[in-house]
Amino acid sequence: MRRDELTKIILPEEEIPKFWYNVQADMPNPLAPGLNPQTLQPLAPADLEPIFPMGLILQEVSQERFIEIPTPVRELYKQYRPTPLIRARNLERVLDTPAHIYFKYEGASPVGSHKLNSALPQVFFNKQQGIKRITTETGAGQWGTALALACKLFGLEAMVYMVKVSFYQKPYRRSIMELYGASCIPSPSNQTANGRMALEKDPETPGTLAMAISEAVEDALSREDTNYSLGSVLNHVCIHQSIIGQEVKAALEMVEDYPDVVIGCCGGGSNFAGIALPFIPDKLAGKKIRLVGVEPAACPTLTRGVFAYDFGDSVGLVPALKMYTLGHDFTPSGIHAGGLRYHGESPLISQLYHDGLLEAVAVKQNPAFEAAMLFAQTESIVPAPESAHAIRYAIDEALRAKEEGVARTIVFNLSGHGFLDLFSYDKYLSGETEDVELSDEEIKRNLGKLPQVP
Repeated sequence: MRRDELTKIILPEEEIPKFWYNVQADMPNPLAPGLNPQTLQPLAPADLEPIFPMGLILQEVSQERFIEIPTPVRELYKQYRPTPLIRARNLERVLDTPAHIYFKYEGASPVGSHKLNSALPQVFFNKQQGIKRITTETGAGQWGTALALACKLFGLEAMVYMVKVSFYQKPYRRSIMELYGASCIPSPSNQTANGRMALEKDPETPGTLAMAISEAVEDALSREDTNYSLGSVLNHVCIHQSIIGQEVKAALEMVEDYPDVVIGCCGGGSNFAGIALPFIPDKLAGKKIRLVGVEPAACPTLTRGVFAYDFGDSVGLVPALKMYTLGHDFTPSGIHAGGLRYHGESPLISQLYHDGLLEAVAVKQNPAFEAAMLFAQTESIVPAPESAHAIRYAIDEALRAKEEGVARTIVFNLSGHGFLDLFSYDKYLSGETEDVELSDEEIKRNLGKLPQVP
């Protein structure tokens, strides 16, 4: 078979990258330093030691272009990596577009999403340091599931605080976490002081990722044997996810193709960073490539937020980071793409977006589900609601290529499958999902609560 006739492009196992890529080595403008949440002075590594192992702290501040993947982590990657890069030929035919559409299928991982790429190394470095228990938050449940499995594989205990609206929308995520041996409770909860205060303030709150982070950090700080783990936003998480984009580049070389546009859904930034950031050196070298993050109109962090210092959690337990934010007190509506309901954005993504190297668009919930339905009916995979946002924009790009009569190569990250999101599809099919957009007044109200940095 000719290379250009391949539909499923799978790299041989020996081509799993041996190094993660760290975009900090190539950024035209460095990141602003994180700030101690109590003093609002620049962080020292010791400030992070109460919740993170030193191996991850060193990655967080590293300027090295490539960071070696530990052998035990790479051996576990072999269970599912390299993931396939798939040409969406049926979708191309239905759209009648001259575009080539590819998707990187991270749903091929054991937990059905890209999140395991970072859960495995995070738990590995905690294990190295003698940590026995890890706390975390999760929105839609993909990260909590990944951390639960990683903890089981390395013999650690996992405690997951799941955003309340998703806890009840997606009950089988909790089932899988518990199957892997983790504990999972809805957030805000009665387990922590911050959770109890949030419930007293609003007993009907749907919860937020920021609140779940506060609870998980509070829990971790209360025990010597426990650290906290975050599934997105931070530099080391984006570094781990770079394995996605590296594999995409190698797979496209096999079929002698190269993308005009690379797309990823964007909440905290790990999925978009994973597929897009390995292309930053190409863009800096003059390649005409667009890197587009797609966020929900109900939580439009990049497209309508501000570039400022803000806390990553709801009460200021974790460092303040320079990022695009809607304000740490912001409570998004209970959209079904729970993994995208985060008020802030990765500092790496934020700085590169601010510098004009990345783009961002916001799409509404119903058009995203419409695109997911078309994708499922042509490419046979039910996508996660988060990934549906990337699909929406990929379809729009393919239709623009048709209108312009221009061949274009489009690559998007299908960050996870939607087999545990059927409640959300039921709501869409019955006409019960809403297209929520924020008013300028609501955005302004939340941004008024940003920390006052000296």
